[in-house]
Amino acid sequence: MKSRIIALVAVYVALGVTLAPFLWFQFITTKAYPTQHFINTLSGTTLGPWWATLVAVFIGVIRNMLGIGTIYAFPGGIPGAILVGLGFRLTRRFKNRWAKYSAAFLEPVGTVLIGGTTSLLLIAPLIGDMRFLSLIEERGLWNVLIFFWAGWSASSVPGSIIGYVTLVTLDKLGVISTLVTPLTVKEKLPVAKMK
Repeated sequence: MKSRIIALVAVYVALGVTLAPFLWFQFITTKAYPTQHFINTLSGTTLGPWWATLVAVFIGVIRNMLGIGTIYAFPGGIPGAILVGLGFRLTRRFKNRWAKYSAAFLEPVGTVLIGGTTSLLLIAPLIGDMRFLSLIEERGLWNVLIFFWAGWSASSVPGSIIGYVTLVTLDKLGVISTLVTPLTVKEKLPVAKMK
């Protein structure tokens, strides 16, 4: 079972890094990648919150090493992956597949509200990102925070919608059951009969 989890982690990281250069946009000093949020929805539902977090960290590290990411990849990716994974623990028992994968829409909550706020209030001052700091001085904290949330929403909302549609489609095709069931349901080991 661990080998299947590690294989999925590797596939999601490879997808996240490979797709990143093709679908992104610049937002002030950050780079927005909807594919990160798409991967967060897939990994959160099929692997759970902690493995999905590891996927988000690996993607952020590799993107930064390749020069196609920023430090904001970490607070931007990790909270969304955690919330999707935790949310799917609650929704996975729903019979309706449209409701079952609704945890995908928690990704923007984690990314925008938690990650965006953390980035603006903690990361930007720590790294001395003067553009954000000067914007806060000019326009006020709340105006900049709302502007910042809007920019991050433009990345995370489309990514979570694409992830949601992909999950529902893969479920209709029967692919999700082969990925999720062995990872989330503990298998009973056969008990040897005593003679």
